[in-house]
Amino acid sequence: MHQLLDTPRVFDDPVALRILGPRQRDALRREACRGDGPLARGLRAGMVARSRIAEDALRDAIGRGIRQYVVLGAGLDTFAYRNPYPASALQVFEVDHPSTQAWKRRLLRDAQIPLPATLRFVPVDFETQTLAERLREGGYRSDEPAFFSWLGVTMYLRRESLLSTLGFIASTPGNSVVLDHVLAPSVLGPLDRLSLKLIAWRCARLGEPWLSCLEPHALQRDLESLGFRSVEQLQAEDINALLFDGGRGKLKFRRIAQLVKAQA
Repeated sequence: MHQLLDTPRVFDDPVALRILGPRQRDALRREACRGDGPLARGLRAGMVARSRIAEDALRDAIGRGIRQYVVLGAGLDTFAYRNPYPASALQVFEVDHPSTQAWKRRLLRDAQIPLPATLRFVPVDFETQTLAERLREGGYRSDEPAFFSWLGVTMYLRRESLLSTLGFIASTPGNSVVLDHVLAPSVLGPLDRLSLKLIAWRCARLGEPWLSCLEPHALQRDLESLGFRSVEQLQAEDINALLFDGGRGKLKFRRIAQLVKAQA
């Protein structure tokens, strides 16, 4: 929807509409014509902000010599299909559940989007497999640093699973990650708590309940104890100032979530 409705674009993605196929593209265009309410704009702002900040951080990591990019919970992320870097400069690993990955590969095939040589799919069933072993089997080098993005996932995980994955990332010096998370109700005002409750209820009705809402100070302590030596927490005010004209424009990042950049 961002590609259809917003000018200038905060996050330009020429593959986003292609990968959906003509039927879904037409449905989105019809929806765009019917209006664009505050809830839709808020959700869209969150999604484009997290992708933009993650890919800006990736660019900086490549400048530091990083040659591996791991997209955790890749979903329909399209970076690998518009990746400007050659295989000698960057290898992309898309990690996701096998059934989700199979669905994405069908969409790519139907849309005639070629699979680049720089991409490796890493299907992981977390009930029976570990991230470390599946990445290693996919060609990931644990003795070399990597950049990880982990977007739209942490709220669906329990704290133990979340910290286990972050511990794996922190285990290699030089690794870095950008993740987003939902804020704990205790740090929100009344209106934001209500928004949080409504969106969480909607996700639960769709079969994807939120399992983790994180408190920033506790998360900072957890990240430092895991071995991250640099942690930057980007709150709504920071993101709106960076990307959305201080929140005065059409799009505005909602206060119920934040982004985190951390480096081991």
